[in-house]
Amino acid sequence: MGSITSSDQFLRDTILNLVLAGAGTLSAGLTWFFWLVATHPTVETKILEEIKLNLIEKQDEKGRFFNSNEVNKLVYLHAALCETLRLYPPAPINHRSSSEEDILPSGHRMKPKQRILLFFYSMGRMEDIWGEDCLEFKPERWINSDGGGIIKVSPYKFTAFNGGPQSCLGKNMSFIEMKMVAATMLWNYRVEIMEGHPISPTISITLYMKHGLKVRISQRDVVDH
Repeated sequence: MGSITSSDQFLRDTILNLVLAGAGTLSAGLTWFFWLVATHPTVETKILEEIKLNLIEKQDEKGRFFNSNEVNKLVYLHAALCETLRLYPPAPINHRSSSEEDILPSGHRMKPKQRILLFFYSMGRMEDIWGEDCLEFKPERWINSDGGGIIKVSPYKFTAFNGGPQSCLGKNMSFIEMKMVAATMLWNYRVEIMEGHPISPTISITLYMKHGLKVRISQRDVVDH
């Protein structure tokens, strides 16, 4: 393993994989995030309050760019991103095929090379998995009521990053990047959705908005915080 992990080719391929895998998925995830936050003012207020409480030293401080160490303190923002990825996973459908005959835990038999489709988009909206409020955008479901930390959810329930040997290598980096962009944008700017703009997902490998997200951006005043 030492010769493999230390090779320039392995390093190049790993970096390229992270860059390519994260390019479209991060932009898609953040697009849905900004739409959800803009249409849920209470969530936006809580995110701004958390930033102010944990990261802002001066009352009139603005024009801030938040680094990776700072955004790790933002529990509610992390929860809001998890909730976004539950409802709108950037990779909405995945598939697996068997190399040989097998029996699934459900009792279903699989033939060699038989393919199974995994609908992550649907799984994130199933009442049996997420409860009666499964269709609600509710970041609080991810926060531990005792210590205020993020609740650890099985990757086979929260499937945005896959699970087991197929887990996304860039999961932690993706959260850091999304939190840096989200915190910086929300603290410095007000995002307003253009009235009448249609919102629907496109049918593709990556869950983009079909018509994009048309917004009006304005600089946020200190009093808005």
